[in-house]
Amino acid sequence: MSSTHFPFSAVVGQDDLRLALLLNAVSPAVGGVLVRGEKGTAKSTAVRALSALLPQVDVVPGCRFSCAPAAPDPSCPDGPHESGPGALRPARMVELPVGASEDRLVGALDIERALAEGVKAFEPGLLADAHRGILYVDEVNLLHDHLVDVLLDAAAMGASYVEREGVSVRHAARFLLVGTMNPEEGELRPQLLDRFGLTVEVAASREPAQRVEVVRRRLAYEDDPAGFATRWAGDEHEVRARVVAARALLPKVSLGDTALLQIAATCAGFEVDGMRADIVMARTATALAAWAGRTDVRKEDVRQAALLALPHRRRRNPFDAPGLDEDMLDRILDEFPDEDPEPEPEPEPEGPDDSGPEDDGPGGGPDGGPGGTPPQGDGSQDPDTPAESPETPETGEAPAEAPEAPQPAAQEAAGPEQAAVRAAEPFRTKMLSVPGLGEGASGRRSRARTAHGRTTGAQRPRGHLTKLHLAATIQAAAPHQKARGRDGRGLVIRKDDLRQATREGREGNLVLFVVDASGSMAARQRMSAVKGAVMSLLLDAYQRRDKVGLITFRGATAELALPPTSSVDAAAARLEQLPTGGRTPLAAGLLKAHEVLRIERLRDPSRRPLLVVVTDGRATSAGNVGGRTDSSPRELAGHSARLLQAGGVASVVVDCESGPVRLGLAGVLAQDLGGPSVTLDGLRADSLAGLVKNVRTAVASTASPHSNSNSNRRAA
Repeated sequence: MSSTHFPFSAVVGQDDLRLALLLNAVSPAVGGVLVRGEKGTAKSTAVRALSALLPQVDVVPGCRFSCAPAAPDPSCPDGPHESGPGALRPARMVELPVGASEDRLVGALDIERALAEGVKAFEPGLLADAHRGILYVDEVNLLHDHLVDVLLDAAAMGASYVEREGVSVRHAARFLLVGTMNPEEGELRPQLLDRFGLTVEVAASREPAQRVEVVRRRLAYEDDPAGFATRWAGDEHEVRARVVAARALLPKVSLGDTALLQIAATCAGFEVDGMRADIVMARTATALAAWAGRTDVRKEDVRQAALLALPHRRRRNPFDAPGLDEDMLDRILDEFPDEDPEPEPEPEPEGPDDSGPEDDGPGGGPDGGPGGTPPQGDGSQDPDTPAESPETPETGEAPAEAPEAPQPAAQEAAGPEQAAVRAAEPFRTKMLSVPGLGEGASGRRSRARTAHGRTTGAQRPRGHLTKLHLAATIQAAAPHQKARGRDGRGLVIRKDDLRQATREGREGNLVLFVVDASGSMAARQRMSAVKGAVMSLLLDAYQRRDKVGLITFRGATAELALPPTSSVDAAAARLEQLPTGGRTPLAAGLLKAHEVLRIERLRDPSRRPLLVVVTDGRATSAGNVGGRTDSSPRELAGHSARLLQAGGVASVVVDCESGPVRLGLAGVLAQDLGGPSVTLDGLRADSLAGLVKNVRTAVASTASPHSNSNSNRRAA
């Protein structure tokens, strides 16, 4: 595999992405870039190619922390440094793996030497390697929350701190932070989104000519990476020289009062929380002016800065799509015209012209520059337009075509289908958790053994020591001091004395929703309330860092509407589109849940499931349950529920039955599942009725998930 990166200037389209990366290269104070988009859109290619455009850095020879000879870090663990000539080296591009530990990110102290010898023996981490370069986090939305917090804190402060048991190390960590993510795999929390300076939405071009050019260049690069890079060397040199010139010009750029008013009015008009957006916009607009070769910030700079810095700060809840109303932006900016309206033939604030005529496509700006408008996404040019057909009833022809969509057999099984209704307003739900003590991914739902949390005990370390239990270590070493010849004040510590702290925190679970979409749920107000309740539970799952899945059942079958994923907003979108109607194959829905959980247990055995069944408990259809016809639908549903209970699945039933006469079938289903039943009203956190704090299985919870399963099998 060749080590030659694909040239940055050879990337076709993706003008907003290239511009945002270049602005951060000009002014790292902008705060980094978050690149959001579908797979296969050159996100990683562009980031890796950027490092070749950065100027070389002058470092102190032998310093592991890349100190500058002219101004070495006074707190450098390898210091103090003597004055002398430096050594030039290329800027580094350091990649942080999704599965990295905290020690790998920030570095590790040798606790044994620190306790026994008082020596700060420190092994640098990736933050030290990335100092004065690029730190790239692919799939940043899949990174553990505490690692993202550490990462963004270091980026904001320009330094990394490692403190353990009274021993602390600090070193400089100033880098260009770039994160990429696919929103289909889950979102970042809003407070973490806000910490990224700029965000860019990328999507594959729908223009055939541009797609052809992408394929042509990629194949040419793979056939001869070195030759391809040579052909683009001139363009790379021009972009590199422009970055250097913009960096030199940046301190001379003036941010006038008019531009500041435009920035403040824009942030206030879009009701952006806090002041970080104003500061990021000011730095971005200044970098845009320097990139264009100007010393004054103009309205077009402020406009482009808003398009890059505000969309991800506009989200009010996880189901909102990021975006910005450009008409509203123009109205706000028009209230503060530039004082000097004279046009000058200055270059537009854009990325390098790397393409030629064949690269002009829909991704460009309104005036031919990159990033004039954000990418429109896949739907902007979607040729599939039948969604507009409801507007044609005036012709009288659309209703005649409507019955042709479903197959006759399916139509008969499903029964009359009703259009999807909107969900009621979400509310704060009660806490639902899985009993016992798990060891899954960190989150905020159920109790678990985690790397972070309250200390509950000590044990011998398994592998590298990460969290020292000081009292237990001293207790283990104390009886051996005389035999070890202790003759001073300090303890004689050996490796066998070290004890790892065991901690208890919270884990994220797999919350699998099984939603009844049959005719008995089809009353519009009732289904709206049901969707509102499920939406509320989805919002709760988002906040608690869970994976979610969605199964619906109606007619004769159950459907996995959304396989287990971290993208809670994808589940919300599927729920909004859910139609209702037909009979109630409750057993089919429960068996589908059993199948999905069995597969997920193989994929991710440490993540414990929580089954949430949303139904009125009725079962009017046997559905497809493996050919069993000797039992009634109700008996088949009970058998399926007890199968889930025997597998140790924690469950809760959300009882949707309404009206003065209640059959109580949801309560019977909850007994078969071995979990509680809670009404829609009782699900609210502010309700006094139906308090649910923990989901109980058929047996008392124990400390080990394995012993829970064994107990359930014995009970079954």
